Amino acid sequence: MRMIFIGPPGAGKGTQAARLVERYAIPHISTGDMFRAAVAAGTPLGKQADAHMRDGRLVPDEVTIGLVMERIGQDDAQGGFMLDGFPRTVPQAEALDRALSAAGLQLDVVLVLEVPDDLIVDRITGRRSDPETGEIYHVTFNPPPPSIAGRVIQRRDDTEEACRRRLAGFHSQTAPIVPFYEAKGIVRRVDGVGAPDEVTTRITAALTGS
Repeated sequence: MRMIFIGPPGAGKGTQAARLVERYAIPHISTGDMFRAAVAAGTPLGKQADAHMRDGRLVPDEVTIGLVMERIGQDDAQGGFMLDGFPRTVPQAEALDRALSAAGLQLDVVLVLEVPDDLIVDRITGRRSDPETGEIYHVTFNPPPPSIAGRVIQRRDDTEEACRRRLAGFHSQTAPIVPFYEAKGIVRRVDGVGAPDEVTTRITAALTGS
């Protein structure tokens, strides 16, 4: 299974991604992890990426594409892979498509997890964490016990303003790649609202056609 997993921040993609890579025995390839691994390994592309990141610049698409192709060429990705966080723009999607074609590969599915913005804002702004244990709570869905309620904190980037800024970036940059893949007939849209097990069931049905 060769797939791209797309979803807005706070949609629960991390939980579902972990289940999918276990089910299909494929590596979960996120750009952040990929960059860090390439830099740590000191590969030529990793050195190029590191130079850009150290200067505070975005890593050029051609370097990122090269790193992606290098990563999916490794042994653990021969049976498939999940790309998460890339591509983020239509030009990146087009470049990835060309690189995969040149390598004799093609994507099986682009999975799109859909959750309304207002619900995502409620999920994120309601999150609280216990600084002593690292446990995550939610003021509505999973409130902290009264004994620790006074010490839980809200992360700085869990405010409504920050959340809506991230969502706006997703809608303006990443969401437009979905029509690109819809034209290829490989997009599967899944309702991400509900308990994690319910969402997993919907994803499984979408991927198996059942």
